[in-house]
Amino acid sequence: MRVITGSARGRRLETLEGEDVRPTTDRIKEAVFSIIQFDIEDRTFLDLFAGSGQMGIEALSRGAKTAYFVDNSKKSLDTVKRNLKKTGFEQSAKTFAMDFQSFLSMCSERFDIAFLDPPYKTGMLQKSLELVPDLMKETGTIIAENPLNEEISSNYGDFVLDRQYRYGKIKISIFRHKDFAQ
Repeated sequence: MRVITGSARGRRLETLEGEDVRPTTDRIKEAVFSIIQFDIEDRTFLDLFAGSGQMGIEALSRGAKTAYFVDNSKKSLDTVKRNLKKTGFEQSAKTFAMDFQSFLSMCSERFDIAFLDPPYKTGMLQKSLELVPDLMKETGTIIAENPLNEEISSNYGDFVLDRQYRYGKIKISIFRHKDFAQ
């Protein structure tokens, strides 16, 4: 796993081992950042189920101002911190070792981009999609990664499904505020 482009381009990132871990593939990561490439500069990025932190680190590498990394696994957050150190982004990052619901209920930040990739088929994606819109800027984008056979709604709060992309057995869903969706 590596940083694809930007100031940390080519840097290798640590990954987590085990059956509970499913890192976003480089193909999907490239696709996601192609979709939002003009929306990253100086923005605030939320990597809600951070894992190794590769999505938030990619956003920082491409010019995001700040990235928040949230994961309830201490092992994951330790990996995120090592990857941040390796890429030199510690000062632009905030890490939270807590479950997503606790983070979303206590956070007062407003995000420009939120990336949601929880463990599949646990109900966490649907629950996080219900809560995240309250923390988004009106011009923000919510990106959800999930398997094709996992159902999600077409709107959450004021955010509606704007586009959906299929990559093999995975789909990427882009949600935007109803006033800014295409």
